[in-house]
Amino acid sequence: MEANEVLRRYAAGERDFRRVNLRGQSFQGENLSGADFSEADIRGTNFKNANLTGTKFCKAKAGLQKRWVIVLLLVSWITSGLSGIISSFGGVLVALVFYSGSNVELQVFGWTTLVVIIALFAIIQRLGITSASAFAIASAFAIASAFASASAFAIASAFAIASAFVSGFTVASASAIASAIALASAVAFASAVVSVIAIASAFAIASAIASASSFAIAIASAFAIASAIAIASAFAIASAFALLATYLGWHVLKGDPRDVWIRTIAIAFAAIGGTSFYKADLTNADFTGAILKSTDLREAIITCTCWRDTIKLDRVRPGKTILADTAVRELLVSGNGYNKSYVDGNLRGANLKGAKLNQANLKQADLSEATLEDANLESANLTKANCVGTDFTHAYLTGARLEAWNIDSTTTLTNVDCQYVFLLEKPNAMGSQERRPHDHNRVFEPGDFEKLYNKIINTVQILLRNGVNPEAFRQAFQELMAENPEISGDSIQAIERKGNDILFTLEVP
Repeated sequence: MEANEVLRRYAAGERDFRRVNLRGQSFQGENLSGADFSEADIRGTNFKNANLTGTKFCKAKAGLQKRWVIVLLLVSWITSGLSGIISSFGGVLVALVFYSGSNVELQVFGWTTLVVIIALFAIIQRLGITSASAFAIASAFAIASAFASASAFAIASAFAIASAFVSGFTVASASAIASAIALASAVAFASAVVSVIAIASAFAIASAIASASSFAIAIASAFAIASAIAIASAFAIASAFALLATYLGWHVLKGDPRDVWIRTIAIAFAAIGGTSFYKADLTNADFTGAILKSTDLREAIITCTCWRDTIKLDRVRPGKTILADTAVRELLVSGNGYNKSYVDGNLRGANLKGAKLNQANLKQADLSEATLEDANLESANLTKANCVGTDFTHAYLTGARLEAWNIDSTTTLTNVDCQYVFLLEKPNAMGSQERRPHDHNRVFEPGDFEKLYNKIINTVQILLRNGVNPEAFRQAFQELMAENPEISGDSIQAIERKGNDILFTLEVP
């Protein structure tokens, strides 16, 4: 269905657009709030800056159109081919060890190259490409410093490479080793980075088949270039590069934190031409069961957006939204946070309706504007959690720890199911967690929890140090009532002596 037809029907009051084909259509800046695009094909559809408040995309299919898949896979294969060509140079350098025309200096060059490549492989596998790059740069810098200038280093390197092909040319061992370390570091790092980006992109776009094809191109390129010198050694090096890249590419897309930047590049590349919700308002939108890979969600408003059971949400461009956090993303998809930690987590505006968060650690988490309707928060730790504007309607809060949690009049506590709570995260010196109700044989009656915390929300306590001057207090309170008509003498709830101090409790709106 064409975009103009959808907009015409929407303007006429129609909201049901289930199972329509909207591939490649543009709704940029349009208002489609409340529409139902369930099971629609929205691959390549542009919703940039659109108002999609309350819109349904249940089981919709987002992502790339077929022509974009083909284009991006071709680019990925070309990149892998480039990686293969770079890898072949490593094979050529190592082949000097076995080349019959090599003199001692050239064999030293080859052996040094092999050792450096193996060391870089170990660093990349263990610590990631970022650490390997630091090693490669440090190696090149150290070697370059050994020469009078950068040009001298370049000439020495050129001589070393030329010696691999011209028999009888004498290279000093120190220069051969220096050049070998620098060149091997550069070749190994460049090949690994290019390969991982290419293969991670292939995984993100299509499947392991695409990455396997890329892998084959890389090896074939190296095989063709290196065959004139030493096929076996060159093939082994190229294969090692490709296998390492495939392994790292798979780990990158699995969310390995070591090389987040590569994952970001790969997913951004895979989202070119995909479905775009860039800067769209997706408040209360529903993506239950939708396929969302290769989708741009940067700067989108996703307050209370439902992501339950979405497929490949880890392949979207999340920007700085809460979807960028792997743990939060998994919680939004599965709804299962039982006994898991979200300390300091950003769950602002998260749709956690019916979520299993019993025994979860939500200490200092930002839950503002989130919906926790019908959620199970039994024995959850909400110490210092920001719950301003949070909806706890029908939530189960028995045994929750609520020390210094931040709530206000916008926090919804309607029909909360709660028998008792603890006001301290950990037992105090007396071994008490300040249970409420105090009596362990009593529990809250229906509605008691809401009344208790509504009273707390609307109560201010003022501690007056070293007593109070009655006349000054009377005058100050009269001024307070004059400035705030909603406050009267009946607003005073209690005046208590605390040693030499006075605790003044006042009910305010």
